[in-house]
Formats: sequence, structure tokens, C-alpha cells
Amino acid sequence: MVHTEMRRMGIMRFLQLVICLLLSMAVFHGCMGNDDASIQLNDDVLGLIVFKSDIKDPSSYLDSWNEDDNSPCSWRFIQCNPVNGRVSEVSLDGLGLSGKIGKGLQKLQYLKVLSLSHNKFSGTISTDLGLIGSLERLNLSHNSLSGRIPSSFDTMNSIRFLDLSGNSLSGSIPDDLFQTRSSLRHLSLASNSLEGQLPSTLARCSYLNTLDLSKNHFSGNLDFASGIWSMRRLRTLDLSHNAFSGTVPEGVIALHNLKQLLLQGNGFSGPMPLDIGLCPHLNTIDLSYNLFTGPLPDSLQRLNSLSFISLSNNMFTGDFPLWIGNISNLAYLDFSSNSLTGSLPSSIGNLKALKYLSLSNNRLTGNIPTSLAYCFQLSTIHLRDNGFNGSIPAGLFDLGLEEIDFSNNGLTGSIPRGSSRLFESLQDLDLSRNSLQGNIPAEMGLFANMRYLNLSWNNLQSRIPPELGLFQNLTVLDLRNNTLYGAVPGDICESGSLAILQLDGNSLTGSIPDEIGNCSSLYLLSLSHNNLSSSIPKSISKLSKLKILKLEFNELSGEIPQELGMLENLLAVNISYNQLIGRLPLGGIFPSLDQSALQENLGICSPLLKGPCKMNVPKPLVLDPDAYNSQMGGHRQRNESSNLTRFHHHMFLSVSAIVAISAAILIVSGVIIISLLNVSARRRLAFVETAMESMCSSSSRSGSLPTGKLILFDSKISPDGICNPEVLINKAAEIGGGVFGTVYKVPLGAQGRIVAIKKLVTSNIIQYPDDFDREVRVLGKARHPNLISLEGYYWTSQSKLLVTAYAPNGNLQTKLHERVGSVPPLSWSNRFKIILGTAKGLAHLHHSFRPPIIHYNIKPSNILLDENYNPKISDFGLARLLMKLEKHVISNRFQSAVGYVAPELACQSLRVNEKCDIYGFGVLILELVTGRRPVEYGEDNVVILSDHVRVLLEKGNVLDCVDLSMGDYPEDEVLPVLKLALVCTSQIPSSRPSMAEVVQILQVIKTPVPQRMEIF
Repeated sequence: MVHTEMRRMGIMRFLQLVICLLLSMAVFHGCMGNDDASIQLNDDVLGLIVFKSDIKDPSSYLDSWNEDDNSPCSWRFIQCNPVNGRVSEVSLDGLGLSGKIGKGLQKLQYLKVLSLSHNKFSGTISTDLGLIGSLERLNLSHNSLSGRIPSSFDTMNSIRFLDLSGNSLSGSIPDDLFQTRSSLRHLSLASNSLEGQLPSTLARCSYLNTLDLSKNHFSGNLDFASGIWSMRRLRTLDLSHNAFSGTVPEGVIALHNLKQLLLQGNGFSGPMPLDIGLCPHLNTIDLSYNLFTGPLPDSLQRLNSLSFISLSNNMFTGDFPLWIGNISNLAYLDFSSNSLTGSLPSSIGNLKALKYLSLSNNRLTGNIPTSLAYCFQLSTIHLRDNGFNGSIPAGLFDLGLEEIDFSNNGLTGSIPRGSSRLFESLQDLDLSRNSLQGNIPAEMGLFANMRYLNLSWNNLQSRIPPELGLFQNLTVLDLRNNTLYGAVPGDICESGSLAILQLDGNSLTGSIPDEIGNCSSLYLLSLSHNNLSSSIPKSISKLSKLKILKLEFNELSGEIPQELGMLENLLAVNISYNQLIGRLPLGGIFPSLDQSALQENLGICSPLLKGPCKMNVPKPLVLDPDAYNSQMGGHRQRNESSNLTRFHHHMFLSVSAIVAISAAILIVSGVIIISLLNVSARRRLAFVETAMESMCSSSSRSGSLPTGKLILFDSKISPDGICNPEVLINKAAEIGGGVFGTVYKVPLGAQGRIVAIKKLVTSNIIQYPDDFDREVRVLGKARHPNLISLEGYYWTSQSKLLVTAYAPNGNLQTKLHERVGSVPPLSWSNRFKIILGTAKGLAHLHHSFRPPIIHYNIKPSNILLDENYNPKISDFGLARLLMKLEKHVISNRFQSAVGYVAPELACQSLRVNEKCDIYGFGVLILELVTGRRPVEYGEDNVVILSDHVRVLLEKGNVLDCVDLSMGDYPEDEVLPVLKLALVCTSQIPSSRPSMAEVVQILQVIKTPVPQRMEIF
């Protein structure tokens, strides 16, 4: 028994020991588990603290992030998963943070949302972000991030929302980025500098709802192979403002859920897909600024949800659609700048929700339908540059319109009076260049918010309503070329906001009111071609912002107030054909006025004028009595017939006039004879070229030469083949070369027609014949007297040639910097002709094409000269033919065009635009005026021409830099031209004028004959 009891107690003790051991182990493991959790929580704290260490936080938003805390879940802008206590969301949007997105975040292994948008983060995107496999939403938009999209992003398999827009990312999209992206719902890479073609793997994002790639440099054709048009769940597709090309294929119906289609600002061509109307949910379509052609598809009328459609700046043709009234929800309609014909249907009045209507710059005719007044929500209506006739529907002036532009049509009748609703809403009214008659309604003075009023070039017959001075916000008042009579109202500038006042070309009488000095904001005052009398008021000297003053062809008398010389901003003055006398003001622009701005007055004292100097004293000193009497006789005749004196200043024909008329007759006869000879010559050339094409086609068919295609734009026969291009070039003389290739002078055909052929570099050239053909034809449409015309091209996979007109006088580089001793230097008249002509050519490229054609390489070697030294710009738009535009152009231009490159191009992430051309043009002006190169290297220093001239201008001796080899020059032209050049070479792109403004300024500097002068 004792043994048994002892055995039992031993077993009990053993069991107790075992239980204690198990409990101890459990406690031990429990403690170990708590340590693991603590370690994991500390990973989140550590990761966020490391991330914070690279951030600048000026507003101390992240002060609550304390490294001594055991958990970050109580920190601001942090959210944690309630189950495991780990960080699931970091949202720091719009806190003004800067610095780098550095390491540390990869430790947040349970992070689902990372949003850092609208801050100032810079540098590259860390590849460590790709290590956060749990990430579902990543938003880094609107920062200053640069570099490429990390290839490590292809490991984020759970990502649903990715937004990298509004940065400076560059390069192409990684090919594998969309390899396993079936979860992706939203993708935005907009407003970066990404380039190249879209990866084919993008089509694997089958659940994508939003795709925004706008405002980049993407290129390539988007056919069905790209996969874009098969993404059936897409609701928003934004590819706008890129360089995509090709046609939009039939089959858009596959995008059944699409709501927004935004393709504006690309190079898409061909017709609009006929089945576009089979996408029933579409509410927004923007295809503007492309190359679409053909009529509008009838299927559009089936889009009952459509509220916004813009097809502007394309080449659509055909009649304006009669079914437009069927799209009842339409609020925004813009078909401007196409070639639509026909008339507006009355059904347009069914668009009750319409707010914006722009049909400008088409070929529409007929009356403006009265039913348009049924569009009660309408606020903007633009119908300018069409062929509308009839009267303006009075009902339109009962709507709450804000902008009305009916300019440059054939409208007749009177201006409707308007309603109280219009008085409160209307801001811009442009009825210019029509045939409107009657009075200017006095009710116009009730337009409380009017900013712009243009009634010029009509047949209005009335006084200027004094109520126009009541406008509180009016900045532009243009009443030119009507039949207005009476006096200029004294309170015309009562509001003080007027910047442009143009009343020229009317029959206004009386004096210029002294109250004109109240126009404190005025920078253009034009009162020319009226019957204004009395003296020029001194109060004009109060207009400190005034830049242009036109008073020519009036009856103004007396002396010019000396106070006008204090107007420092005045750039142009014309006071010719008046009865003014006395000295010119000593200051400002007056000492530099030329003869055309002063001629035909009673006695202005100027060495430029041959007539007498008549002072306002009892006994005037007359140096040439005969000249004085002749002048007085001329003015008596002018007073007797004031209407005739506007256009005929002498009642007899002088000997010089007879000589001029005889010369004109000879010139006209010569032009007619030469034109007839040209017609005959063109026929012979067409025969020769056809024979050559036939010969080359047979050679190509024999198999001995590579097949090619010569396209001559001015030929009625489109050849199918041509001989080996080396045959042509071997006969030619090399005359130049540059970034884009080598240029040869070539006799074409048996008649020896001389053309220039540029053999393009083959690297980076567009590889597909159709794309090359399309781009070259766009350049071929750029016809202007100051552009070298593109006549055709030749294509093979090995050679690409451009055929252009030949300029016999070489290029400006040779005439300016490489002149041999026997060749005379360029005169100032020729230099100014080159400056103005080059400006006109560039203005045509910038303002007549959408998107604008940018030259990229303005320099003297690209300015060719014809036999009369008229400039012809060459090489324009050739960068359009390059597949990788930025890399090629920027890397080569810095090497080949030192001194001409705009400073902002040192940052390769910036897109080249028109301002870069304007900078190069400014340098070109400086070269022509100074005769020096843009950069000159001395033994101890480097002279930058623009900086050198700017320093001389600040010292007041800028004329010391003028090229003396050109002989005599007018200082009053050279000085403002130099100032213009310095404005064009401003370091800040936005401070440079547009080319249209440059042309306008140059025309003001070189004041033409008064009868032809019209600055604005």
C-alpha cells in the first residue's frame, strides 16, 4: 500500500511538473508573439520616420509623427487597418510638402493607399514603391517629379488606381508596365513629357474605366492592333494634345460604355468613324485641331446623351447637318474652322440646352435662322467669316448673351436695340465687316458689362452716342470706316478703362475734345481720315500708356504741343496731311519721325520736309517764298474739296507722276507677256517630266533599280516610279547641308528646270510611306511669298528626297558672313526687307496652321534669297518628319545653331513652341543690323551678341554696334528694330511677342504710304 501510494503521488507530481512546463511554454510563446507584433508596428513607425526625413514641411503638418511612438495609427493623415493595426493609408494631398519621395515606404507592407498629390516633390520616383505589393491606389499627381516611370511598377499586381499626371516624367512607357494589370481601373499619365508609341500590353487592362494620356509627346498610329479600341469597359478616353496620327478605325462601337472621347490636338486624319453614333452613352466628343476630312456621319444624331461636341480646326466638308436639332441635350457646339457649306436649318432652335455655338470660318450662307432665338440658354454665339446675309434676328438680342461675333459676313439691315436682359449680360459684340446701316442705338450705353465693341467697316450713319462713354468696363471701341458724323463726344472715356479707340475713316467734325486726356488707359488712339479741325489738345500728353497716335488726313491746325514729347511709351505717330505748323516736340519719338509721318502740312519745321518752316509769330520766316506760296495754293485747293484731298493731294499731274504712270504701264505689259510665256513653259515642263517619269518607270520594272515614287504636287500626272535618285544627285552640285540633310542644285528634265533637292538623313525619319506622304503634303500646303515652296518628294526605304524651289541668290549666311571682296554688302533697305519678309513667313507658319508649324532652326543659312533679295524661309517643319522629335532636334540644334537656341531649351523636358522660333528670329535681326555672329570667341572671352547689344542700349550708345559696311541708314528705323530684337530674345518666353505682333510692329516702324497705312 505504501508503495502504491508513493507511486501515485510520484505520478501526480510528474503531471504537475508537466503542466507547469506547458504553461511556461505557453507564456513564453505568448511573450514572443507580442514581440513580433511590436516589431511589425515599429516597422511602420520606422518606415514613416525615414520617409519624413527627406521631406520639407514648411507648415509643420507632420509634427505629430513621433519616432518614440509604438504605433503610427494616431498620427495625422495616417489610417490603419482595425484588424491587424497596420498602416493602410497615407494621404498627404495639398500640404505644400517638398523634397524627395525616398526610401522607407517599402516597409509599409499592408499599405493600400498612398496619395501625395498637389505638392512640390521632385526628383525621380523611387523604385522601392514597386515593392509594396499590397498597394491599390497610388496618386503622385501634380508634383515636380522627373525621370522615367520605374520598371519596378510591373510588380504592383493589386494596383487599381494609378495617377502620375502633372509632373515632368519623360521617356517611354515601360513595355511590361501593363503585363499583369487586369486589376487596373484608372490610369492617368497626363501633362508630362512622355513619348514614343503605346505598349501593346495596354490592351490587357481589360477592366480599365479611365485612360488619360493627354498633353504628352506620344506618337504612332492607333489602329485596332494598338488595342485601344477594344477596351470595352472604357468610360473616359483622353489622348488629346499628343502626336498620334492615322485614322480612327471603324468599330468604335466596341467602346460601348464610352462617355468621353477626347482626341483634340493630334494628327488624326481621314473621315470620322461612321459608327460613332452607336456609342449610346457618349456625352463629350472633342476631335478639334486634327486633320479629319469628309462629311459628318449621320449616326451622330443618335447620341441622345451628347452635351459637348467640338470638331473645330479640321477639314470637314459637306453641308451643315439638317439633323442637328435631334441632339436635344447639346450644350456646347463648335464646328468652327472647317469647310462646311449650306445654310443653318431652323431645327437648330430645338437645342434648348445650347449655351455655346461657334460656326466661324466656314462657308455657310443664307440667313441666320430666327429660330436660333429659341435657344434660351445661349450665352456665346460666333458666326464670323462666313457668307451669312439678311438681317440680324431681333430675337437674339432678347437673350442673355455674353459674346456675339457676326463679323466678316454680308449682313444687312440695322442693329437690333436689345433687351434689358442683354444689357446686363453682353460683354463682347463684334459686328464688323458687314453691310449694316442705320444708327448706332443709344441703348448701347446701357450695356453695363461691355468690354469689346467693334462695329467697324459697315455703313452706319449716325452720331456717336454719348452714352457709349458710360461703359465702365469697355477696353476696345472700334467704329472705323463707317459714315459717322458730328463731334467726338467729350465723355467718350468717362469710365477710364478704354485701351483702344479707333474712329478713323468717318466724317467726324469739330475739335478733338480736351477730355480725351481722361482716357488714362489708352494705348491706341486713331482719329485719322476725318474732318477734325482746331489744334491738337495738350491733354493728350496725359496719356502715359499711349503707344500709337494716328491723326493723319484731318484739318488740324496750329502747333504740335511740346508736351507730347513727354510720352515715353509712344512708338508710332502720324500727323501727315493736316495744317500743322511749328517745331516738333523735342522728346520722345518725334525727333525720329520720318517724312511720311509729317508730310503735307502747312509748315512743320523738320529737315526731312522741303516746304517752309512756319512759326506761330507775327512775321514768319520763309526761306523759300515760292515753295511757301505753292504750298498755300495746294492747301486752298484742299480746303475747297475736302473729300477729294483724302485720296488726291494734288490737282495736277507732275512730271514724276507721268513717268511713274508710264513705268507702271510698261511693268503691267511685261507681267502679262511673262505670264503667257510661263503658261507655255509649264506645258513644256509637264511634257518633259512625264517623259522622264515614263522612262524611269520602265527602268524600275526591269529590276535593275530600286522601286520608288516621285510625287510632284503641281503635276496633273502622279508618277509611279523614278530612276535611282543617285542618278539625279550625281548630276547635281552640292549647295548646302545641315541637321536634316544635304541640299543639291539639280537640273530636272530635258529643259533644265532648276530645283533644289534635299536628301534627308535616314535616321529617325518616319518609316511608313503613307505617314511620310501625309506629313509632307501638310508642309506642301504652306504657300507664302516668303517661304520656299515644297514641290514634291521621292520615297524609298533607303532614300527620302524633298523637291523644293531653287533660290538663285543663295542664302543669307553667305551674303552676311561669308561675303567675298567683290560682292557689295547688303544695304539697309535689303536688310529690312529680309527682316520683314522673314517675319511674315514665320507668322504664316505660326498662325495659319493648327497645330502651328514650328521651324525649330531659324538661322541665316535657312534664309534663302531670290533675285530681288526677297527672303524665302527653307527647312520649315522638317522636324515633323522625325519620329523622335525632341531628342533629335535638341541634341543637334545645340551643336549646329549655337546662339540661336532659346535658353529654355536647355531643359529638355520642355516642349518646343513658337516662342523658340521668335528667339531665333530676334538673334537673326541682331546679326543683320550689326553684321556680327551670334557668338564670337576671342582669346580671353566669349561675346554673346544679344547681351552685348543689350548692354550698349542701357548705356545709351546702342548705335555703336550697327554694321558700318551697309552705308547710310535711318536711325529712326534701326533703333526700334534693335529694341524689337531684344524683346524677341527675352529670357522669359512669355515676354516675347507673337510673330503676328512682330509683323505689325515692323510695319509701324517702316511706315508705308498713308493711303495704304492701316496699323490695326
